[in-house]
Amino acid sequence: MALLARFAVVSDLHVALPHTVWDSPNRFHLVEVSIPAFEQILGHLEQVGIDFLLLPGDLVQHGERENHEWLVRRLKQLPFPVYVVPGNHDVVRYGGCDRTISLDEFTRLYQDFGYTEPRPYYHHKILDGLHLIGLNSNGFAADGDPFYTGWLDPEQLDWLDQQLAQLTDQLTLVMLHHNALEHLPRQSRSRMGQRYMVKNARDLTQRLQTAGIPLMLTGHLHVQDVAQAGQLYEVTTGSLVSYPHPYRICELTTAQSGYRLAINSHRIESVPDWPTLQPTSHQWMVDRSFPFMMKLLTSAPLNLPPTEAEQYAPALQDFWTAIAAGDALFDYPELPPKLQHYLKTFSATDADGRPHCIDNDATLWLETGAASFVKKTPTL
Repeated sequence: MALLARFAVVSDLHVALPHTVWDSPNRFHLVEVSIPAFEQILGHLEQVGIDFLLLPGDLVQHGERENHEWLVRRLKQLPFPVYVVPGNHDVVRYGGCDRTISLDEFTRLYQDFGYTEPRPYYHHKILDGLHLIGLNSNGFAADGDPFYTGWLDPEQLDWLDQQLAQLTDQLTLVMLHHNALEHLPRQSRSRMGQRYMVKNARDLTQRLQTAGIPLMLTGHLHVQDVAQAGQLYEVTTGSLVSYPHPYRICELTTAQSGYRLAINSHRIESVPDWPTLQPTSHQWMVDRSFPFMMKLLTSAPLNLPPTEAEQYAPALQDFWTAIAAGDALFDYPELPPKLQHYLKTFSATDADGRPHCIDNDATLWLETGAASFVKKTPTL
């Protein structure tokens, strides 16, 4: 096997200069660590050597122009190419305002990081034998307000058809912010889960499957997860500013049968002023979990009465931290059987109920037109 590319994925940076940090005590994520954590990752990536860096959206806290401008200046200093796509927090209104950028301004600001033409999606041959398609999954209403879900407009899908027609038997990665495959049970049928998905995801996935595109890279959900639909995989990467503060380094090698993608995940353990980031961030999320768990328990398919949900929510305070970390296995024998069964569906298991821990470290065997999965033993 020969190394084709080594690249990294860092998602949902939510970069916030200190004076722009929102004082929101109920938020799950710690934007306070965004810049020192990102700097630590960049130092590691320069040390190991990568061919390019992918940032699948939510680059800044909430569309702030000065946070975008800081990030653009920092990315221009790097010794390797960087490719970005917009997330829902990057353009919070289509036309922007005095403090936030518009979608058109996003493409101008990041013209060195994918956007060589004045449209919010692109296609690049980034290395010999490797292509990248960056998509815009942000949709906006006529008044400029963002859609609740992700959306790929017809013009973008027509453009995608043209690109895919040129990429027959070419290894191509697709990057977008919102999820196109389900990473949680019933995600596309749940009001809570739909928020993180492309509403017309099937329009995208069917095109990619027909064209033999094997891999999508996404963010938005703030969890570590690998999902699969037929021969198409979607690797979503957790947020830099949420527990467990992960990032991925991937090695793509050529083989006789196709391509081998080795995915290895890393975590930010500490940054200045946050020397115990992992346990502190874990507890931060646990302390704020009750409203989230109440919403989950009282929504479909459980639809528990609030009084009953209040009894069970405290026992589930670490549920979402386990989901976010990836490779979770759930067992709550003290809870009613129906609730036990539902929570177990979130476990990282295969069709036979056996542990299948692939969310953080895995090996994907990719082919143009076909793909198969081989489990990699996690590093202990």
